[in-house]
Order: sequence, then C-alpha cells, then structure tokens
Amino acid sequence: MATSSFSKGCFVFKPSAKKKKTSITSADYFNESLKDSEDGKKRFESFQLLWEQMKSQTEQLQDELNRKIFDNLICFLRKSHPDFQEKKDAWSSRMRSSEIPTAALVLGVNVTDHDLTFSSLTDVLNDTVSPFVVLLQAQECPGIKQLLQKLLSQLMGCSADLDLDLDDDEEHVTISQRKMNCSMASLTGWYQNITKKLGTPKKKRSSSSEHWQSPPVIVIFKDLESFPASVLQQFIVISSRYIHDLPLVFLFGIATSPVVIHRLLPHSVSSLLCIELFQSLSCTEHLSTVVNKLLLSNYFPFKLSGKVLQVLTTIFLYHDFSVQNFIKGLQLSVIEHFYSQPLSVLCCSLFEAIKYVNNLSHTQCENVRHLPSFMSYVETQTPDVQVKLLTSDSYLKAQTGKFIENLHSYHETFTPVLRCLHNFTSILPKYPMGKQIRELYCACLERNIWESDDYEESLALLRMLAKGELVTTTEKCLNVLKQFPGKQLCGELKKLETFLDLFQNLEGEQIDIIEKEVISPQKTLQKKTDLYQLQKTLLEMKETRRSKKPSKFESLRLQVVNFIDNLVRKYLAPPESKPLYEAVYFSGASAIRRHLNAVPRTTLHTALNNPAAYLKSLESDSGSLYGTSPDICIAYKLHLECGRLINLYDWLEAFATVIGATEASDLEPSKQVDEITHARFIRAVSELELLGFVKPTKQKTDHVARLTWGGC
Repeated sequence: MATSSFSKGCFVFKPSAKKKKTSITSADYFNESLKDSEDGKKRFESFQLLWEQMKSQTEQLQDELNRKIFDNLICFLRKSHPDFQEKKDAWSSRMRSSEIPTAALVLGVNVTDHDLTFSSLTDVLNDTVSPFVVLLQAQECPGIKQLLQKLLSQLMGCSADLDLDLDDDEEHVTISQRKMNCSMASLTGWYQNITKKLGTPKKKRSSSSEHWQSPPVIVIFKDLESFPASVLQQFIVISSRYIHDLPLVFLFGIATSPVVIHRLLPHSVSSLLCIELFQSLSCTEHLSTVVNKLLLSNYFPFKLSGKVLQVLTTIFLYHDFSVQNFIKGLQLSVIEHFYSQPLSVLCCSLFEAIKYVNNLSHTQCENVRHLPSFMSYVETQTPDVQVKLLTSDSYLKAQTGKFIENLHSYHETFTPVLRCLHNFTSILPKYPMGKQIRELYCACLERNIWESDDYEESLALLRMLAKGELVTTTEKCLNVLKQFPGKQLCGELKKLETFLDLFQNLEGEQIDIIEKEVISPQKTLQKKTDLYQLQKTLLEMKETRRSKKPSKFESLRLQVVNFIDNLVRKYLAPPESKPLYEAVYFSGASAIRRHLNAVPRTTLHTALNNPAAYLKSLESDSGSLYGTSPDICIAYKLHLECGRLINLYDWLEAFATVIGATEASDLEPSKQVDEITHARFIRAVSELELLGFVKPTKQKTDHVARLTWGGC
C-alpha cells in the first residue's frame, strides 16, 4: 500500500496541573492600583476595623432613637386587643365594637430610611407582641384581591415558623395555601385553627410568647400615600365586619402628614378606625445626633474636612433627607481616604500610630515630606532643622511621632471648646453662627472663626446677655468640660467654677442702688419745669450715664465673654495649621461630589460621544465616526449634525453608510438598506427617544424633533 507523508491521528494532551479557581475579594480590588501591596493590605485592614466600629455605633444609635417610639407602639398594640387588657381599661371604653385599632406612624419624608425602620419594627413586634405581622407595600397591592393574597401568604409563612405540632395537618396547610379562597372568612377560620394549636401545651414556648393565647394580627401599610384609595376603603370596610372574630390591628406608615388619612378615606370609612398618632424623630435631629456621635467624638480618629461635610450635608438637605445615605457617603469618604492617602495607616489610635511611625520605611518617610502641611512646617524652622527633616529619616520619625501626639491632643481640646461655643451662640437671636452645631463645626474647620463678621456680631450680642441666660449657659459649659477626661483644660474648668461662684455672690443691693440712681433723675422730670430746665436735666442724665462705672455684673459678664473669646482663639484653630493633618482628615470633596451627586446629561454625552471612555476596546476619538462603535453612539453623533427637525430617511442612509464602510461594502445611494441595518437603526433611534434626545413630531410625518442643543 502506498504510504502518505501525512498521517491522521488523535492525540490527547493531559494538563500538567489543575489550576485552582481563585476568588477575588474586596481587598484585591483595593490593592489593585497601589504600588506597595503590604502597605495597601495594612490600609485595607485599618479601614475595615475603623468602619466596623463606626457602623456598630450607628446601629446602636438607631436602636436608641427608635426605642421610645417602639415602646409606645408596643404599649398601644398590647392594649388594643381584649386579651392584653383588663375590662376596666380606658382604651376598651373608647373603642367601639366595630372600630379597628389603628396606629398612624409619621416617619417623615426621608422615604429611603423607612425600609430599615420597618424592618426593625417588624422584628420587635414579632418578639414582643404577636407572631402574626404582615408588611404590605402599595406596588404589591394594586387591587383588593392582590392585597388579600399577599396578606394570606405572609400569615401562612408566619404559621410555618411557629412552634406548633402540625405533623398531621402539614400537608393540609400546604394545599390550603395554594387552593384556599382569599377572603376574610377563610382568614378568620385559619386564625381560629392556629390559636387552638397555640393554646395546647404540647411544647414549651419562649418567655416572650406567654401572652399568645389570642395574639392580634398586625397589618402594616408601609407607604400609605401610595395605596389606591378604593383598595384601602374596601379592605377596611370588610375587616370591620370580622373584627369580633379576628383581632386585627392596622399600622399606617405616613411620610407627609396625618391629614392624608382623611384625604384617602371618607368619613364613613375613617369612622371605622380608632386612630392614635405616633411621631418619630425628625430626620434633621437624627442627622445632628449622628454628627455628634461619629464626627464630634474623639473615639474615632477619622475626620472630615469642612468642604466634604458641606457636600454631604447639602445632599441631605436638598435631595433626600436620608440619614442612611449620609452614612453611606461617610463610608465612601472613609474608603476614599484610605485608598488615596498613603499615610492613612496613621489614622488609628495613638498607641498604634506611634508604633507604626517607628517602623516607617524610606518611601513612607518621603511621603511624609511631600505633605503640604509638613512643607509649611519646614519653612518655619531654622536651616539646621530643615536639613535634618529633609535628609534624616530617624529625626523625621521622632518629629512625626510628636506631630501625631499633638494632633490627638488638638482633637481632645477642639471638641469640648466647640461645644462650649455652640452653647453660647445657639441662644443668640437670628443665630449668627448657625443653629446646629454642624454649621459651627464646618465654619471652624475652614478658617479662623474669630476673623469672621458673624463671630464679632455674636460677641457683641453676648456682651448684652441677661444674668439668667449667662449663668445657665456657663453651667452647661462647665458640665461639658467636666466630661473631658484630659488635664489640658483644668485651668479653664477652674475659671468657670470661679465665675459661677461670683455670679452667686453678687449682691442684690448693688442692683437696687443702680436702679435708684437711674430712677431718681426720672422723678425730677415729673415736676413742672420750663424748656431750659428740661434740656439741662436731660444733658445731666446723659453725662451721668457716660461717666457711670459698670456694675459688678457687667464687669463679670465682660470677663466671661473675654474668657470664651480666648478659648476660641487658643483651641479652635483650623486643622490645616497642624502638621500631618492629611493623615486623619479627608478633603476630597470633588471625588465625593462626583460619586454621589450625579450629572446625568454630561455623563450620557460623554458615553455616547466618546464610548472609548467606558469601552477600552474602542478607539478614543470623540470627533470621528467609527462603524465599530455601538449603534446608539453612531446615531447620536449623526443627530448632532442635524437641526431642529431630522429626516429619518437621510438619517438612515447616513447610518447605513457608516456601518457599510466598516464592513467594506459601500452602499450606493439608490440601493435599498438591508433589513438588519434597518432594524439596528430603528433600535438606536428608539433608545435615543427613551433617553429624551428625540421625539416624534406632527409637523412632518417622516421627521423627528431634536430635544437637546449643544455638546452636553
């Protein structure tokens, strides 16, 4: 047989070793663009530790703020059903037999925070009041049928979690959940069966379920304003007919005002409800509490600059009033700080920071030398010290440790003095330094506060304070300084105590003498006199007031105001005056604004005009047309060359020309466009219409109108 020079065969190549799939963690993304991996790992660990502490503090704060209103709700819900009250209770006498107990919970316009509030409330009610808690949302209940289905499905899910002996009826419960007629009658029958099981002592129950003989069914309407009025009315009317057999309790979540109940429900329906109002803490007060606990606390080393705090506060006040979004912005600030600042590893406790300073490498020492605050400090030193700071790493480490100690000491005195100043300025008319402490905090972070006109106005008003207000405010400042654990403000604390003792020792006789001196010339004016004598008396009174010595109270008041002024000038200097403040303070306001305060039109124009900014596989040239670009980008660039009205046929031909040039098949003007290109064009135009760039017009049937003008 003839042989061939080529042989056919099948060859198997076994892999030498199996490659294990490696999962990418968040730390890998954090260290991706950092030069020093060990330094990046340390910064990521420091960020995680710091944020876990701040997060736990915010959760604890949220629980404390909700505790009061939750306790009031629990008390109301327990007494709303006869099994949780005595027959002589005042509530039972107020509630008629056909009325449904209803709690109207006003949470405020910060709708994005309501999810967390209702989640916590549902858990609390499940543990303390009733296992039958249903949370309904408007988008899930467009009709009464869907509302009843949602109600039954959630309640049967609750019964599956109960500690019941349902071995024999388990299959029946599953079948009934699928085939049961969704009505209040079936719900009443289900409830009676469940309560019978709860009453049997076959299994031990927790201490919180001792009162579960006939627990109420709590129905929470999360967003009452969004529910259709007809659905609410039908459900309330139907429920009122079963209130004797089914202990229902409603809880309305209101974002605007309680008046919305009467706007959605007519009197014939609202009269079936026995409503009690509950008001939650306002979002602005909640924000002030968060700022006090997180940013004005010396427990956390991380700080925000004045501009960053203003960006977060502006987004809160002018966009959503959401404290949770403010906390997310704070979390983003912490991430950006540890990611962008090489010396952020020093943003920790004083002991850990000093320990890390002693182990600084030469590269990290160079990072210290490049800090603007360090360069400003070097310029104020003698030539010999400047040479040591710029050349000797050991000398730099020693000075860096002192800088960190001074920075922590600065924070320990800054916060109590700031609170003292706020106590004085918050009682002034028109609040020249701001009503909230965060406003005063931002002003102190940005500049020397004593150089502003508002500060001078505040001092002028403080020099006219009455004795009662001055003594009360001084006592508040004394209590603030007593809470300060350090010894740096001991002298100021003793001075405040001395001032209070002097106020208490002021003699009332001195005030009586002054009043007599003022009243005595006024009595002479009551006598009959001529014009000359009257003018002479008035001039004497004026000279007496000018030459009159200040009273003891006025002198003491002036001393207190001067004391506060000296405190401000000594301890409230801006952080830019402290070397190495960049290691602790985050000042990237532009980055936070770019991430949180979106500019959709500019972003859309950049993506459509230059898709290479987001798609790295494309050529970066915003002025040219490439057939490899996405269809919507081609259509967008072509529509920029048109006027107010765009001819669809001309637009299609231009689109097909760009597509055909890439595919090396030049289309003739008279040649008809193929169906695929036509479909791609229609989809691109539809997407542009969805984004709001073009719209159909009745002026010409084969034209569309352009809605935007300019590049972006």
